[in-house]
Amino acid sequence: MAWRLGNMVSMSKPHIIIVEDEQDMAELIAIRLQREGYSVEAIFDGLEGLAKIRSAPPELVLLDRMLPGMSGTEIATELRGDPRTVGVPIIMLTAKSEESDIVVGLHVGADDYMTKPFSMSVLVARVAAVLRRSRDSSGGGAGKTLNVGPICIDMERHGVEVDGKKITLTLTEFRLLVAIISARGRVLERNRLIDEALGIDAVVTDRTIDVHLAALRKKLGSARKYIQTVRGLGYKLADENETA
Repeated sequence: MAWRLGNMVSMSKPHIIIVEDEQDMAELIAIRLQREGYSVEAIFDGLEGLAKIRSAPPELVLLDRMLPGMSGTEIATELRGDPRTVGVPIIMLTAKSEESDIVVGLHVGADDYMTKPFSMSVLVARVAAVLRRSRDSSGGGAGKTLNVGPICIDMERHGVEVDGKKITLTLTEFRLLVAIISARGRVLERNRLIDEALGIDAVVTDRTIDVHLAALRKKLGSARKYIQTVRGLGYKLADENETA
């Protein structure tokens, strides 16, 4: 079952899909976001939500963790494994607030995380921040490429290749990689990486950046050695001597 105000979706507005089984909450969120100028659709079942997102990828997904049919973490894993939806930002919504639960959400590819109950004004700010990061990543570097070793980043197309083979990154992983490579050897502290890759409105735990970078390194394969941990400080791009 899905909910849509006026049964219309405007193509000129950023489209957001809410997958949340608490219908009253989903509709309240949808109405507030529509007042902010977004096109919104609410779906109350996990399997139906996944099918809808795949058939018509939105600009953003608000995803509850506990859902009938298929859990939010399972949906996020499926979306991150599909080239059509790997770049769609996800904000996870859940009643669980333990750090371990937040880390699970980040590990499966969520870009941000909100625990219930939450302020609608804060949610609106988080949505705006994630959409802004998504726009900046997709259109802010037209015609520009970044290269280091076997890694090639196409800023215009939001594409990354390693040794000529395309890899798929989440929005946050892409922004982390761009930030580290752009720093060209300067150490970036975790707080700096959080600001550049996640934004000041993102949910932050001690392990937030570590979880995202672990996933990024795994996808980079043999090129993972170019992201170097500086113990007690943060991360940097390793030079050729350090990767030899």
